[in-house]
Amino acid sequence: MQCFMTGATGALGVPTVAALTAAGHDVRGVARNEGKAEQLRVAGAEPVMVDVFDHDAVVEAVAGSDAILHLATNVPPLAKAGFTPSWKTHNRLRTEATRHLLDAARIHDIGRFVKESVTFAYPSSGAEWIDESVPVDESIKLLQPTLEGERLVDAYDGAGGVGVVLRFGLFYGPNARAVDEALHTARLHRFPWPGPDDAYISSIHLDDVATSVVAALDAPGGLYNVVDDDPVTKREYVDAFAAAFDLPRLKLLPTRTMRTVAGSSGRMFTASQRVSNRKFRAATGWAPAYRSVREGWAAVGAEREAQKRQEATP
Repeated sequence: MQCFMTGATGALGVPTVAALTAAGHDVRGVARNEGKAEQLRVAGAEPVMVDVFDHDAVVEAVAGSDAILHLATNVPPLAKAGFTPSWKTHNRLRTEATRHLLDAARIHDIGRFVKESVTFAYPSSGAEWIDESVPVDESIKLLQPTLEGERLVDAYDGAGGVGVVLRFGLFYGPNARAVDEALHTARLHRFPWPGPDDAYISSIHLDDVATSVVAALDAPGGLYNVVDDDPVTKREYVDAFAAAFDLPRLKLLPTRTMRTVAGSSGRMFTASQRVSNRKFRAATGWAPAYRSVREGWAAVGAEREAQKRQEATP
C-alpha cells in the first residue's frame, strides 16, 4: 500500500516508518528540512517537503496515495503542558491540517485515512474499565481540538471513505523526550506526572504504536483505543520506571498543584483511566509486544543503557 504519512520523523513516526516498510508498504513521509529528508531516505521512505498548513500543497502532495496516516504532533515540554498557548501548533495539526488532508483524500479518492488521537479525554472512572462506548469529557478545553479532529475523520468514514481514529494511551519508549524529562525530575525524587497513587494510567510503548498503525490499514472504519493490555496504577507506573533506571522511590506531583495551574485541563493529567484495547484487538488481531509498563519500562531501561555503552565505546 502507498502510504502518505505526516509526523514521519517524530517520536511516533520513526518506529512506524520502520514497521510499515518491514510489512511491505511504501511510505512517503513529510519532512521539514533536508536533514529530516535524509533521515527518511535512510529508513527506506520517500521524503516529501510540504507545509501541512498549505491546503493546495497538501492536495498536490498526497496524489497517488492509497492511505493517509496523520500522526503529526507538536506536544510541548511537560513543564508547559498545562498552559493552553503552548499547544497552538499541536491544535492546528489536530484541526486545520486534518481538514486539508481530508480534502485531499476526497479529491484524490483515497480510500483510507488513519489519525492519531489520545485517551485522555475519557472521564475519571476509578478502577472501572473504559471502552469506546464511554462518553468523553467535552469540557476539557485543551482537548477540544483533539475531539474536533476525531469528528472530522468520523464524517469522512461516513461519507464513503474508511476513517480510523486511534486513541493512544500515554506514550513511552527509549527515544521519547518524556524519558529525559522524567530522569531530570527524578533528581528531585519526583516523577513529572500528578497523582493520586491509586489512579489508573493507560500507556503504550512507541514500538506498539508502530505495529498498531500497520494493523489499522486493515481495520474497519471507526474509533479504537490503543493501549497495552494491563493498565497499572500511577504508583505502579512510577515504581516500574524507577526500577528500570535503578532509582529510589519517587513521588508523584501533587494533584492539587496541577489542577490549580492547568484548570479544566488538569483533569486529563489527574484522572483515573483504565482503558481497554479489546475492540482494536478483536477487529485487527493486533497485540502489544509489551503487556504493561512493567515489561515495557524494563526494556526501555535496558535499551538506554545499551545506547550509553555504545556511545562510550571509542
